[in-house]
Amino acid sequence: MSKIYEYSILDSDAKEVSLGKFKGKVMLIVNTATGCGFTPQYAPLEEMYEKYHDKGLEIIDIPCNQFGGQAPGSDEEIHTFCTLNYDTKFEQYKKSDVNGAKELPLYTYLKSQKKFEGFNPENKLTPILEDMLGKADPDYASKPDIKWNFTKFVVDRDGNVVKRFEPTADMAEVEKFVASLL
Repeated sequence: MSKIYEYSILDSDAKEVSLGKFKGKVMLIVNTATGCGFTPQYAPLEEMYEKYHDKGLEIIDIPCNQFGGQAPGSDEEIHTFCTLNYDTKFEQYKKSDVNGAKELPLYTYLKSQKKFEGFNPENKLTPILEDMLGKADPDYASKPDIKWNFTKFVVDRDGNVVKRFEPTADMAEVEKFVASLL
């Protein structure tokens, strides 16, 4: 059995959900925020969910307020924002840290499986992120930490963490990769 299924996360009601629940499915695990330049990625995420959920895709949405304080609301406020603005149907889990002393153990595992490999040079936000992160930590690129909101990890049907997409990744490429696993 894959190690990923040993991890649990909390749902928005603070009830524990084992990732074993998703055994045999493709998971797209993403740390999100409602007030970010990448927040519009909720639209293609929802489109993917509607298109591929019946084929075995699960989107694991974990709001995170660690990057610029861009997810300041309660779990309920975040859910309301997403359903009103993006008509999201996939479940959102409890807002959690993805880096640092209080990071979800799931994220410790994900980062150990897929390291940071750089931002998409074609995305107009890449120079801004690189400049900001470089000023905060000149060695940021060599660390596996999550760099910003909307970092995505893809887990195949066997529970293997097979790909990490940074927030600057083209969402069409994310969809193409996910679809190839279904």
